[in-house]
Amino acid sequence: MRSNAPSLLPVLRSRLQAGVLAATLLNPEQEHSITELAELVGGSLSGVHDEVRRLEEAGILQTRQVGRTRLVRAGTGPLVEPLTRLIELAFGPKQVVEEEFGSLGNAVELMIFGSWAARYHDEPGPEPKDIDVLVVGPVDRGEVYAAADRAEKRLGRAVNPTVVSAKRWAAQSLEDALLQDISSRRVVKIPLARTEKE
Repeated sequence: MRSNAPSLLPVLRSRLQAGVLAATLLNPEQEHSITELAELVGGSLSGVHDEVRRLEEAGILQTRQVGRTRLVRAGTGPLVEPLTRLIELAFGPKQVVEEEFGSLGNAVELMIFGSWAARYHDEPGPEPKDIDVLVVGPVDRGEVYAAADRAEKRLGRAVNPTVVSAKRWAAQSLEDALLQDISSRRVVKIPLARTEKE
């Protein structure tokens, strides 16, 4: 069954296609098996196989066989560079926020909220103009704003960090309108880098 076009980049045919493109084009040095890609994007093996075949025929992806495993990576055709930029602008915030914010010392939670998170979950609405990031924990605010500046440069749009203490986030009192709003909507949770102590 074919899914609807993704809200973040509706020129693409499906959410599955968007996931395959994001996993490969945003990580051009990595190779993935079809099984790994299916797990990454939450699609069926046959669906991912069909998408890879189409994209390989267009020169956007390339594959190679290693034993019985087919490995997939970004291609080198003329469409790859401009398409990668589109994918980065539309779907890249998740990866860019993870890379720029994910290693902040003492952060206990990290997530994207607001309009970009809503479009990521295919809620209808206008194109997001900015990226709202919630950082929970006793972090260095200078490091947070430096991470936001780096992410802004990469994404070409404003990145607005909000820092709250773990205690405030856990309490989420009814008087805290911002946190009540965030917790009542869909968010995109971002994994934090593991420290050596963990």
